[in-house]
Amino acid sequence: MPRKRRVLLLAVTGVLLAAGVFLWWFRSGTGKHLGFLTATVKRGDLAATISATGTIEPEEVVDIGTQVAGIIIKFGQDAGGKSIDYGSVVDKDMVLAKIDDSLYAATVATNEAALQQAKANVVSAVANVLQMKAKLLQAGQDWDRAQAVGPSEALSKSAYDQYQANFEVAKANLAAADAAVDQTKAAVAQAQANLLNARINLGYCTVKSPVKGVIIDRRVNIGQTVVSSLSAPSLFLIAKDLKRVQVWVSVNEADIGSITPGQTVTFTVDAFPGQMFSGVVGKIRLNATMSQNVVTYTVEINFNNDDEKLLPYLTANVLFTVGRQSGVLMVPNAALRWTPSRGQIATKAEQGGEGGEPGATGSPGRSGAPASQDAGLGRGIVWVAEGKKARPFPVKIGLSDGAFTQIEGPGITEGQSIIVGQAAAEAGASSDDERSPFTPQIGRNLRPNQPAPAPPGMGR
Repeated sequence: MPRKRRVLLLAVTGVLLAAGVFLWWFRSGTGKHLGFLTATVKRGDLAATISATGTIEPEEVVDIGTQVAGIIIKFGQDAGGKSIDYGSVVDKDMVLAKIDDSLYAATVATNEAALQQAKANVVSAVANVLQMKAKLLQAGQDWDRAQAVGPSEALSKSAYDQYQANFEVAKANLAAADAAVDQTKAAVAQAQANLLNARINLGYCTVKSPVKGVIIDRRVNIGQTVVSSLSAPSLFLIAKDLKRVQVWVSVNEADIGSITPGQTVTFTVDAFPGQMFSGVVGKIRLNATMSQNVVTYTVEINFNNDDEKLLPYLTANVLFTVGRQSGVLMVPNAALRWTPSRGQIATKAEQGGEGGEPGATGSPGRSGAPASQDAGLGRGIVWVAEGKKARPFPVKIGLSDGAFTQIEGPGITEGQSIIVGQAAAEAGASSDDERSPFTPQIGRNLRPNQPAPAPPGMGR
């Protein structure tokens, strides 16, 4: 073998041996090991809630419209003598607005004249009946005499037939006159209906309030033309009673099963920061809506607004209380999400026969599942530090408020320290509990496990 090649081979072998020795030295414990971040088990009260956003709505709202078209010429006056406007308090039958009624008044006058003409036609038709009766009487008498004489030298056959024809014509004319009376009376009824319709339309030109309440929206101005087509144009929106208001809340389908009528609810509004309002669930509307594949239901919340402090359409931040526990052991949710690496789990001998096997309720990977999953299963694992190792404790999962979760289990006591994360030092370990010494360690600080998102709808 050439001399240069032997030298190169020896140099490479030396480097590999040096690297192996350095790695053995690092693994032997000269470097710093991972530390654990801990929290204590504490006892307290937990309330599981569902958060949602809603809007304050008047319980009963009346939309005031009009059935006629025209120009708004003026507004009515409220009890204080001021023009009807936003926030005006109105009584039943109070004038809200006036529409130009010139055309409708002219229509009324036209229909009044038509009614008078129809009534005069009735009188004429009745007089015509009397005239037809007189003619029938005369024709009847002539026909009677003709029958008494009969066709003879004194009365020709043609004259005889003429008397008979006159009598029949007189009977027909009387029947026609009677029918004309009925026709003119029907025309009177039609003229009366047309007049009534014209008067009603004229009355619609004066817009009145059908209820007592408060104007919360005025949708027209003086001089504006309203056009009535298939639907009546909206002029005003009146809330019957601002003491009777509700919160309409959109609740996700995943949370709707936890909400029932009569359930206690608290909410806040941005208009009054720091002040909490309370109410109860009234009913859950069944007409769900879907937006971007998300199904939501509207929940009505009833509350007392006797002081009329809360105004319509304020945004409410609502909390539904779905469960409450007092004096229970609880841990931060991060404790149920943290998972040790395989090299950090204490062996059975290191556990001293106490605690639980890592696989007792599932693999280490399963034990670090989010609290929301564990809550659904009713099982979970918390870890207790034993030196540089972690020992598992199987626990039962209870309520969660999004930050803390109720737990129960053998060996778990108040004040006990449990692991919620780990701290990486300058020579922190890799995923196998060690890290290569060649990995840069600059800027590595404490890195507790990042908490997973809160369970859907819980403590949002």
